[in-house]
Amino acid sequence: MIAAGSKSKLTNAMILCIGTTPAAQRVMIFRKLTIDSVNRATTTLEGAAGKAINVAKVLKALGAHPIATGFLGGDRGVSLLALLEAKRIDLDFVTVPARTRECITVIDNSSGEQTELVEESQPVADASYKKLIHLIGRRVRGCRAVVMSGTLTPGAPADFYLRCARMATESGALSIVDAQGPALIEALKAAPYLVKPNLSELAATLGRELRDESAVLSAMRDLRDRGAQRVVITAGREPVLAFDGRTSWRIRSPRITALNPIGSGDAFTAALVWRLLRGEDLGQSCRWADAAGAANALTIMAGEVNLNDVQQLLREVALERI
Repeated sequence: MIAAGSKSKLTNAMILCIGTTPAAQRVMIFRKLTIDSVNRATTTLEGAAGKAINVAKVLKALGAHPIATGFLGGDRGVSLLALLEAKRIDLDFVTVPARTRECITVIDNSSGEQTELVEESQPVADASYKKLIHLIGRRVRGCRAVVMSGTLTPGAPADFYLRCARMATESGALSIVDAQGPALIEALKAAPYLVKPNLSELAATLGRELRDESAVLSAMRDLRDRGAQRVVITAGREPVLAFDGRTSWRIRSPRITALNPIGSGDAFTAALVWRLLRGEDLGQSCRWADAAGAANALTIMAGEVNLNDVQQLLREVALERI
């Protein structure tokens, strides 16, 4: 799938990050959070998030060349553009009437707990999806990988990621799908290079309980039989499982004290693609991805990692064949 060429060229290759539901992100930190009471935040941070945005931010931090695309609308959409432009991330969004949603992360320092308050996205017209598909068709030709992340807007065409994955394959780019439900099931028809739902998303997509590792591995083979070339399943603090069609791996995360784990799955996806484009196998790529996920949890804002943290944490990631 990866064209011949030097590793340095692949390192600088463009990676298209597609997500239809970006979000303005607010993080509020409290000494102690008390429900049904007045709480005063000691710190409040504003940022840009949403799964595809997080992937793009982490790729940029790792030295890659992401292009973020999707839908933005209203004053929050304008603010997100400014925040991403300040990070020098290439952007190509379709403007829509619906206001971009907001997500709020509440951190209770007394307990170490993080609570995520998620505003649902608004519907987007079919005409806007057609504009986005046209934009992606134009952009994908210059990319080495296409990452499709997150839920679609309400009423969206279920085959949206399928169409994106097919365009990626036709252009010779790796197609990475981080989704669940009908959007993932449809995308499998395009034989994507890799799919990466988390454990709860996998269970919901297949409609069955996954109580142990054996059941998860069986479900991963099911996705493989339906079209996925490679499958990676993250599960919070539990080991990551990866399957490339021949070999399965178990990846154990380093022990850390998390400040905010929101976005760690997106950081994992970003680093995974970054290392796959360097020609590493799935197992080794997942080691870097796991380190990036842990590094994300060491930061307050989702989707913002320090490369030095990733390199340090990599030493503590355990990889074993199953």
